[in-house]
Amino acid sequence: MKIVRDQLGREISLKNSPKRIISLVPSQTELLCDLSLENELVGITKFCIHPYHIKSTKTIVGGTKKVDFNKIKSLNPDFILCNKEENSYNFLSELEKIAPTYFSDINSVEDSLNLISDLGILLNRRTESTNLISKINFKLNDFKIFIKNRPIRKVAYFIWANPWMVAGNDTYINELLTLNKFENIYSNMSRYPKIEIHKIKYEGNPEVIILSSEPFPFKDKHAMEIANYTNRAITIFGDGELFSWYGSRILHSFDYFKKLHLKLESHF
Repeated sequence: MKIVRDQLGREISLKNSPKRIISLVPSQTELLCDLSLENELVGITKFCIHPYHIKSTKTIVGGTKKVDFNKIKSLNPDFILCNKEENSYNFLSELEKIAPTYFSDINSVEDSLNLISDLGILLNRRTESTNLISKINFKLNDFKIFIKNRPIRKVAYFIWANPWMVAGNDTYINELLTLNKFENIYSNMSRYPKIEIHKIKYEGNPEVIILSSEPFPFKDKHAMEIANYTNRAITIFGDGELFSWYGSRILHSFDYFKKLHLKLESHF
């Protein structure tokens, strides 16, 4: 019997290592594959795009906010993986009738590493999870050396337009902004607040505007509209996956962040 508590504090117990897994979160689908669990993965969401072939080999059970419980049940899973932010907590009562359900809650790199460790224990992938954690910590420590003597820059990280929405505190994105020595001008607001862009100069006057590649497809017109209300802030179209996907995706984030800072330095 394997017993752990998920990141909502709920006790998860498994008699045997799961052989039929459903993931309702794109970043966690990628993580499972990188833990050598692709063969055990039977169901995913329509937004699961890594690895690139996964949507053609697994059953799509819905999105992250709306799923087909009957389709999930028909796959006869013995483990379901969810996330507090990506999925509705209302899913839980229905999913628990089908299989043991683990809810992650990721607001920091440490949370992400704890998730990897938990999955290694629960899914019989201790060696793979330990190796992945070691690789992430190596990249993290190397990046901390890189960023140590670089200046703090005030930023606003946009995730949506009309209404305009940004990343605030209590988010994984804010954690990575802080790691990059980006001072989030909206860190005084919780989660993903709506803001009025005509007030941006007075609410923090950012030096850098980051327009995330997901979930909203920002275009040049959006960058120009925001620029009208800033004091010559530099606008960057940022890779949303590398700022918001936890798990194994963060291995690619640190090299991307280095290039981002070198690009910024050419503008200041």
